[in-house]
Amino acid sequence: MEDVLDLYEEPYDARRPVVCFDEKSVQLVAETRLPRPVLPGQPKRYDYEYERRGTANIFMTVEPLAGWRQVTVTERRTKLDFAAQIQQLVDVCYPEAERIRLVMDNLNTHKPASLYEAFPPVEARRLLRRLEFHYTPKHASWLDMAEIELSVLASQCLAHRIPDRDTLAGETAAWQARRNQDGIPVKWRFTVNDARQRLRHLYPENS
Repeated sequence: MEDVLDLYEEPYDARRPVVCFDEKSVQLVAETRLPRPVLPGQPKRYDYEYERRGTANIFMTVEPLAGWRQVTVTERRTKLDFAAQIQQLVDVCYPEAERIRLVMDNLNTHKPASLYEAFPPVEARRLLRRLEFHYTPKHASWLDMAEIELSVLASQCLAHRIPDRDTLAGETAAWQARRNQDGIPVKWRFTVNDARQRLRHLYPENS
């Protein structure tokens, strides 16, 4: 925990950006009847019935201090999908960075081995040389600031029925563009000192 919190207290460094990464499953739901439009004194109305159309996955990448985020919609969140996100992060998002310090939870796909399953060893090693993994502790994924951004996305963009992956991709892309244009940072205030005071029960007794 303190490893991640120390990282968050460091000043902005474009050569060694701190980037948070997370994902979220989204249920795709279609209307069975057309909603009734807004009328004077009456809100838009939806039928309670709906049609399930499977799920999609959202990858969220956030650089909190820069006020930048990227949302990618995929069909699944396999090791290969994770590896593709990492390759894009290194080669497209941060081609000039010396080292990308990546914060994420301990999901079984979030491992260096995923890159070796997706790419030849030379390519996997090339990517890993540019990365520094920082994992949140078990049951402490709230330390990942990408989870905060996913919550904002859910409230502002996903609180209605979305029928298919293309619609989801279009709506999240528009949300991402607005947030990035505004340059909204994630302001993290929970420090190592806060953790030692408020979460004393998590530390060994002799610490």
